[in-house]
Amino acid sequence: MSFSFSKYHALGNDYIVIDPKTAPGLKLTTENIKLICHRNFGIGSDGVLYGPLSDKGNLRLQIFNPDGSEAEKSGNGVRIFARYLLDAGYITKTKPFTLKTLGGDVVVEFLKNSDLIKVNMGKAIFQSDKIPVKGKLREVVNESLLINKKSYQVTCVSMGNPHCVIPLEKISAQLAHEIGPFVENHEIFPNRINMQLLQVISRKKIQIEIWERGAGYTLASGSSSCAAVAAAHKLGLVDPSVDVLMPGGLIHIDRTEDGSVFMTGPVTKVATGTWEK
Repeated sequence: MSFSFSKYHALGNDYIVIDPKTAPGLKLTTENIKLICHRNFGIGSDGVLYGPLSDKGNLRLQIFNPDGSEAEKSGNGVRIFARYLLDAGYITKTKPFTLKTLGGDVVVEFLKNSDLIKVNMGKAIFQSDKIPVKGKLREVVNESLLINKKSYQVTCVSMGNPHCVIPLEKISAQLAHEIGPFVENHEIFPNRINMQLLQVISRKKIQIEIWERGAGYTLASGSSSCAAVAAAHKLGLVDPSVDVLMPGGLIHIDRTEDGSVFMTGPVTKVATGTWEK
């Protein structure tokens, strides 16, 4: 199994990009993905981005978590992959383009005179069957949920992938580690879920700690930032335009009147190399 790869990070959330053109015959099995993402025995990353794949003339991306499961969507993954497409000559900066993911299409734009990448992540959805969350059909907003023998108020939202946002007066990485696995695998979430601990700093700034489904604790997440802002706005805690502070850095989120969520943030190229196993 020999192939070329590129590695990027978005505020410390790192991904390995594998292009089918430079990895002919590669089969991305669960075991292969686990090994590639392993930080001691592999390259090390928070996931694998596989593409570009052709889909009726459009570019398509597959996103894999480090446990080998396939993710519907990743905000940081989308930005990283857009940067790879630019670096590899598939696209130019001149106009926005559409990228297909399992969780829906996203529109990507390189901002002029900037290294920032802006993505239309689609609409935030709070309806239980779309997230999904078990129980009666409803918007899952400010509900009590028993997590590790303690009750928390949660708001759940889909950004093309599922999120459980927990507003608290104070948050910490330690608490994310403590309750993250319980939230991710809670019986009420049939497809598991991503968790964000949310602390509101002002109406224009929030802070989050993140536990990602299939990946665990992460320094940053684009879709988590979108979900946290959407939930905070739904609860009346923030304005539509918000900076999101994460351990890995800052990202900007805008929410429009129709519920669409736009994410703007940087991407850094780390390395290119060849996998030899």
